[in-house]
Amino acid sequence: MTFRSPFRALVSCALLAAVAAGSAVAKDVPTTVKAVPHVRQMARHEKINERVKQGDIDLVFIGDSITQGWEGNGKDVWKKYYDKRNAANLGIGGDRTQHVLWRLENGNIDGISPKLAVLMIGTNNSNGNDNTAEEIGAGITAIVEKLRKELPEMKILILAIFPRGEKPSPQREKNAKASEIASKLADDEMVYYLDIGPNFLEEDKTLTREVMPDLLHLSPKGYEIWAESIEPHVAKLMGEQ
Repeated sequence: MTFRSPFRALVSCALLAAVAAGSAVAKDVPTTVKAVPHVRQMARHEKINERVKQGDIDLVFIGDSITQGWEGNGKDVWKKYYDKRNAANLGIGGDRTQHVLWRLENGNIDGISPKLAVLMIGTNNSNGNDNTAEEIGAGITAIVEKLRKELPEMKILILAIFPRGEKPSPQREKNAKASEIASKLADDEMVYYLDIGPNFLEEDKTLTREVMPDLLHLSPKGYEIWAESIEPHVAKLMGEQ
């Protein structure tokens, strides 16, 4: 028969309690704030890193496929508004907040000092029951905090998550709530917030395929609306006015 000393028993209980507490804490941390790579988009990630290594970047757009689309349906609008501003597109299709966090830790902002970052992220996190509005808001907050830490002289313009789907829906509501959480980050000194979503909508709050052909991604007209809507703010925050 084996006897355990009271001390060893106490230590064992303490260790088990610590492990249990650690597991509880881990479960409480939402996926939106845990930096992870988007493994199917590593080629795009490396392409962005190569652009960043070239330097001469005064403006960055950070986001998912809607941002990456500046190189597709938005290319002519980009050329009109942003080529002259030494802008870089840091958008990757399918990205969620956790993927952006990983990219910011793995080269996407290394060695550059932009004047302004335009951030629009979170819609992919809102799919199904993957994340709550609060979790998405926490992910956006983590990104802004990372940018503030690494590039303290850069201003940040947070855009509310764009509306999606033909009509108002629970998913739109979730994104709107997440955006409202993100809006509280604005101090109007280094961090700013802007909701241009209504500019994409009809009076009855519906989306047309003329603006978003698949009711999520933008058409050339949609990118024109985006650029026109933020232009006064971009000009001001980049010190052009």
